[in-house]
Amino acid sequence: MMEQRDRAWICKREDRQYPKKLQYYDSMPEVLYIRGELPEPDKPVVAIVGARACSRYGEHQAYRFGKILGENGVQVISGLARGVDGMAHRGALDAGGKTFAVMGCGGDICYPPEHRELYERMKEGDGGILSEFPDGTPPYGRNFPRRNRIISGLADLVLVIEARTRSGSLITAGYALEQGKTVYALPGRVGDALSEGCNQLIADGAGIACSPEMLLEEIGIRAERKVNFRQNSKIRLASQEEMVYSCLDFQPKNIEDIYQETRLDTRVIAEVLLKLELDGLVTEPVKNYYARAGG
Repeated sequence: MMEQRDRAWICKREDRQYPKKLQYYDSMPEVLYIRGELPEPDKPVVAIVGARACSRYGEHQAYRFGKILGENGVQVISGLARGVDGMAHRGALDAGGKTFAVMGCGGDICYPPEHRELYERMKEGDGGILSEFPDGTPPYGRNFPRRNRIISGLADLVLVIEARTRSGSLITAGYALEQGKTVYALPGRVGDALSEGCNQLIADGAGIACSPEMLLEEIGIRAERKVNFRQNSKIRLASQEEMVYSCLDFQPKNIEDIYQETRLDTRVIAEVLLKLELDGLVTEPVKNYYARAGG
């Protein structure tokens, strides 16, 4: 049963299910290998791409945009890469939304391997894993710029969050512009290498992504107001979030202290702390020290 569920279904260009958004472009693949679903054609799709080695600010914003877009019924598409891609996928999933990853390898390979949880959630019902490469194709470097045309092709709008002057994210933005898609970029500090690509996109005419609500307005959606997580009478947390949250108090703790109490991987702890911080449950009064939010 597991083997059957893990097998890709094949969608050819002549098939009825083949995405109409891709049929307009000659450069799109003749075959897609899919685990899970394709994006629903009658719902908007936003691509969120950016640096793998992003800053904490980039992680925060990728998760925030992914989550708020997901809350408002927008499908999020990216490449499952480390950094911005992974946080955008996670934000959409945590909002109960659908998110899709276009792989630079065979869809049977979870790359990077640390994103296994995201990969499994997408292919098991919360979106889909898409690839133009047959199963068993390794993640060769040359495959990743190529797959970016599919990411932009499936999107109605492309958002770039942190990009150096030479990056795959700018390749995606270039494809999007060639395809007539709207491109937004998150502004950053002048002189910051991770912001140079985004700031150049803005200088060249890309939209300035000041908030997720701006993107929702661009695609014709009025943002829903969500109840603040802290206002709920009972805080409902996933098991890992509960482990981290329960060992915090109003006296700040270092990540190492949290690790000693939870024995969770430090990368997992950092992701959980970011989620709790975005939900207003945790603050970072001093760099790498965390405490429960007051009030």
